[in-house]
Amino acid sequence: MRLINRFLFLLLLTSTAAAQGIIGRWDGTAKVSDTLAVPVRLELSGSGDNVEGAFINGSQRSPSTDGQISGNSLTLKFAQFDLTLQATLKDGVLSGTYGKNGGGFSYPLELKPYVEQKASGVKAPAISGVWIIPTESAKGEHAFRLVVTQKGENACATILRVDGDTGTLAGSYRDGKFVLSHFGDVRANILEITPAADGSLDLTLIGTHTHAGQDGQPTKLIAYRASVAKAKNLPQPDDFSTHTSVKNPQQPFQFSFPDVNGKLVSNTDPQFKNKVVLVNVTGSWCPNCHDEAPYLESLYSKYHSRGVEIVALDFEDPAQIQSLTRLQAFIKKYGIEYDYLVAGVQKDIHEKVPQAVNLNAWPTTFFIGRDGLVHAVETGFTSSSSAEFDRDVKAKYVANIETLLAEKTHASGN
Repeated sequence: MRLINRFLFLLLLTSTAAAQGIIGRWDGTAKVSDTLAVPVRLELSGSGDNVEGAFINGSQRSPSTDGQISGNSLTLKFAQFDLTLQATLKDGVLSGTYGKNGGGFSYPLELKPYVEQKASGVKAPAISGVWIIPTESAKGEHAFRLVVTQKGENACATILRVDGDTGTLAGSYRDGKFVLSHFGDVRANILEITPAADGSLDLTLIGTHTHAGQDGQPTKLIAYRASVAKAKNLPQPDDFSTHTSVKNPQQPFQFSFPDVNGKLVSNTDPQFKNKVVLVNVTGSWCPNCHDEAPYLESLYSKYHSRGVEIVALDFEDPAQIQSLTRLQAFIKKYGIEYDYLVAGVQKDIHEKVPQAVNLNAWPTTFFIGRDGLVHAVETGFTSSSSAEFDRDVKAKYVANIETLLAEKTHASGN
């Protein structure tokens, strides 16, 4: 018995030592393709065999839902995205893969303990601010925004489109250009920003979910200061409030789909009578929907007692529509208590939401008054990377809700 207890003690000691060797900050790369390696910044915390991981992109964190250390092996689950990181510690290097459960993609990665980089001493050009990127998108856009914040040679940026932004791209100025990157959730992107002599910025965007060309293929763009773009009469980005509309504003907005437990929920149900309703077209595969969900939950918590209901119309990819494992994790991760309805697969969106016009961005939120009619539509959603635009979008949601709630007072006065 004494030998067994000693063996168990030594095993525990070895496991604890391995865990302590893994906890901390790690940097490295993930091989996204044969020609593209994207920087990875991973922070691990916890004690014993349990660990939490988070991908770091500037001030933006993408945390795991579950993590475990077994000997020298690390497993991190990002269930809200149906992704898993598996790695082994050997000779001070964490190597393994990050990929989609059940197949889809798997990126080999190699990480080493974080070492703070010393400033290069090179004076970086000032590029902070809002820039306009003339381009044509599949959603009918004629321009994107580039939002940049900078501190010396370090910078963070995001490209803002009608459906939301790219998440934070973080990096620094080296050899005449800023090299910024984002790795985490389902996105792996590199953005190179080269200041040009005429004051514009030459951009090269490459990676996955770039929304500006084919995945894995470099996309060349030019960005102009917002004031310069206006003076040049260049196309402006789409308005989030007018991109999507409804065919007949005088027709009540209709929906009737099962929730995640199979219960049918319809706009004619008593719970929606004389209520302000936000109908959110969404999907657990969509990064910008992950940005919006916790904010919608905060609005639901604040306004539900005052007569606001929120209904998500969820569209999944075919591989998820039967099991809904990712969606269940999505709901749990963000503590969602409002109604979540399973509307179908992505390609069926126009059939399932036939009243909408130009519904082609994820997410999209319809603001419905007590009369059952659509009074406003907000397309897309931002992350904190979009700075003032993120604040503006959230302020617009609140203003729409307050306006629609006030209609009750106005009606009672008649």
